[in-house]
Parts: sequence; C-alpha cells; structure tokens
Amino acid sequence: MSKPSLRPSLIAAGHDLFWQNGYAATGVREIVAAAGASPGSFTNHFASKEEFAGEVLERYFAYVCGLVDEALADDGLPPAARLRRYLDIITGKLEEADWARGCMVGNFSLETAPTSEPLREKLADIFTRWRQPFAACIAQGQASGEITDAFSADGLADVLLASWQGAMLRMKVERDPAPLERFKTIIFPLLFGKTS
Repeated sequence: MSKPSLRPSLIAAGHDLFWQNGYAATGVREIVAAAGASPGSFTNHFASKEEFAGEVLERYFAYVCGLVDEALADDGLPPAARLRRYLDIITGKLEEADWARGCMVGNFSLETAPTSEPLREKLADIFTRWRQPFAACIAQGQASGEITDAFSADGLADVLLASWQGAMLRMKVERDPAPLERFKTIIFPLLFGKTS
C-alpha cells in the first residue's frame, strides 16, 4: 500500500509560513518540519523553493478567485456595486488579520519580483488572470452606461487592482484601515461613478 503524498501538507505548511515570515525568511527546513515530513520529502515533490512558492501562490490565488466569484456574481446588482462588494469582502478579511497581512500576491510581488524571474513570471500571469473577471464586470457596466467607456475595461481593471494593492500596502504600514477607506471614498467613485 502506497503512502499518501506529502505534497498537500507541504503546500499548506508553506502557505502558513510564507504568510507569517515572508518568502526569504522561510526556509525549506521550517516548511518540512511544519508539515511533519522528512527533509528529503521536499525535493521528492519540488525541484526548488521557487517552484514550491509558485504552487503556494496558485493555492492562495484559487482562494482569491473564490472571493472574486462570490463578489462579482451577476445577481441583479449593478456592476459597480459588485466591484464595491469585492472591496468590502476583502476589507473584512484584512480586518480579521488586524490590518497586518495584506495580499500574498502583493507581498510576493514586493519581495520576490526583483530577485526571482520564475516568481516574477508567475506573479505576472496571476495578475493577468486576476484582471479578467473584473474587466468582464466593468465591460457590463460600460455597456449599460453605468461606467465610463473613456478607458478600456482591461485598463480600468488594471488600475483597480494596482491601486487596491497600493492601498493594502499603506494599510499594512499604518496598521489601519484608513488607506482602504480613502480608496473606497475617493478613488473608486472617480473610476466607477456613474457617467453623466
């Protein structure tokens, strides 16, 4: 009888440790110990720490995609209200972490993109996929006249995600939700207010 794969346990342990300590401060030994695995088990499943981190990011992004699907679901709310619902859902998650965590994709972007080409490419791919449901929601709002069509839906989706990441960065530094609230009360209405 074959042993169950340690891959899921290693990824779950890495997810938790990357959240707590960041990428550089998390060693393979700590990951293996947290997973209750032997040291050689890591290299049996992953060619490198970078490859492993890419899989952890995919696990996290799958979770984020669930939140996106929940928020942007076409349930009768206008598109701008659904976009705002996403921001409110994320704000609730950030509050649960006492305004200290932010977004793992954003955290990895700051920490690893300058030094790891494989992780930079992984993050660029995640941002491209992340933009798609937002752009689709924005395009609906543009079609109905609710959201300006002076800019492309893809462009507005990129600005939304990039600006929100910046607000989360400030939130982490200040340990305060004020940057998120400023985004929602100043930037969001400028981007997604009703056209005249």
